[in-house]
Amino acid sequence: MSRGPNTRFADLFALTGWSKGELARMVNRRGAAAGEQQLSTDTTRVRRWIERGEIPRDPVPRVLAALFTERLGRVVTTEDLGFQRHRQTGSGGTSDPAPSTGSLEPSRAAEALTEFTGMDLMLNRRGLMGASTLLVAGSAIAEPLYQWMTEKNAATGQDSVALVRSPGAAALPASDFYEAGPVGLDEVEALETSVDVFRAWDARRGGGLQRKAVVGQLNEVGGMLTYPHPPALSRRLWSVAANLAVLAGWMSHDVGLEPTAQRYFVEAVNAARQAGDRPRAGEALSRAARQMVHLGRPGEALDLVRVADSSTGEPTLPRTRAMLRTVEAWAHASMGHSQATRRTLGEAEDLFAQDRGEPGPSWLQFFDRADLHGMEALAYRTLADHDSAAAPLAQFHAQQAIALRGGGHDRSALFDHLSMASACYLANQPDEAQVFARMALRSTQQMSSHRTWVRLREMYRLAGRYEQIGEVRDLRAEIRKALPQSPPPSVV
Repeated sequence: MSRGPNTRFADLFALTGWSKGELARMVNRRGAAAGEQQLSTDTTRVRRWIERGEIPRDPVPRVLAALFTERLGRVVTTEDLGFQRHRQTGSGGTSDPAPSTGSLEPSRAAEALTEFTGMDLMLNRRGLMGASTLLVAGSAIAEPLYQWMTEKNAATGQDSVALVRSPGAAALPASDFYEAGPVGLDEVEALETSVDVFRAWDARRGGGLQRKAVVGQLNEVGGMLTYPHPPALSRRLWSVAANLAVLAGWMSHDVGLEPTAQRYFVEAVNAARQAGDRPRAGEALSRAARQMVHLGRPGEALDLVRVADSSTGEPTLPRTRAMLRTVEAWAHASMGHSQATRRTLGEAEDLFAQDRGEPGPSWLQFFDRADLHGMEALAYRTLADHDSAAAPLAQFHAQQAIALRGGGHDRSALFDHLSMASACYLANQPDEAQVFARMALRSTQQMSSHRTWVRLREMYRLAGRYEQIGEVRDLRAEIRKALPQSPPPSVV
């Protein structure tokens, strides 16, 4: 029975410039190269995929995803092509396909994760660093996730973590298929250690140098998750997946791959849900919210923070809630909401003061007192664009962050110096600004991070009001010379 036109497939097909006959021949050639000699796709079948919404049998969807990914230079999954299968409803009928931000069964969640990371790796290998899909509005993520993040499994009253073996192979590119197997406790512990290593590297040098390694590790974990494991081991493996997905998203954001980053944050929420780890899911959403503020969409960031707040639950440590408040405050500051910014940062300080030194999860260790002051400095510095009285507060918190910042957090220390220099320019103190601005410029050149260049450009803009001062003029000339010549990746 016809499902109606597949508009997703039709839209992407139009972008490729292929004819239906060309696509049919490429599917057959790619399939044959992968050992799938039985494929006999023709123009008529391609027309049915588009006009009647027919879903081809495996491995054709995987082959198509690989071909579209290569052609468009961005990650294209089988779901992006409109080839997800309908889910069975309780009455035995069918429902609409699950959206990418909705609750997925563990096996499907693992397959989606493996497919996306596999395509991302393929782009890395072939030097094609495009966007995975369109950047989705924050509200479009928040609304479908709100109920999902707060509800319990209807049948058991618990979060679902059971795993079943997928009936088919994970949707990796057909030309490069590798299937991971089940793992034991030792392997999971080694994976947990690798997350800490990757996280430390990201904090020191930025996301550009190790992003591919993190995505590769996440791809392996996704393959492991398609096998059945004991419940306790499954939860730990899903936690590893959540941590790696957050890190892959943050690294992608750090180098300017914004739609790819957003997709990883959603995958992290999916993985944290499977692990029954609501605070981790909330933290992943807070990262997505920070991305939205960075991209000038603070209202959508507030939507995401609202969902993150509702998902964390009562057992959440005060430090986690303090972290969420700082993100919320930055969003308010971007909108010029002076009272809301100050109130929310006050709440963050009160919550942080309630912390009793519980070790908490490994990812929370990065939000220490230095990071609290660093986020306060960023929020007040952003607010100072609208309310000049906030500039001294930004200076105070930036100075505190600089004094407290420990070794191994080079990128955060760089942001502290940029916040301090920018706040000094806003406070009409160009001489003091010069000291921190030059320190920031030296550090930026050693960092593999697109975000640092974005903030350096913002400081450059603020310094422009003092162009008549010779030292400031020289500094701005040095910044222009140091800035990357190529434009950042475009955000659609």
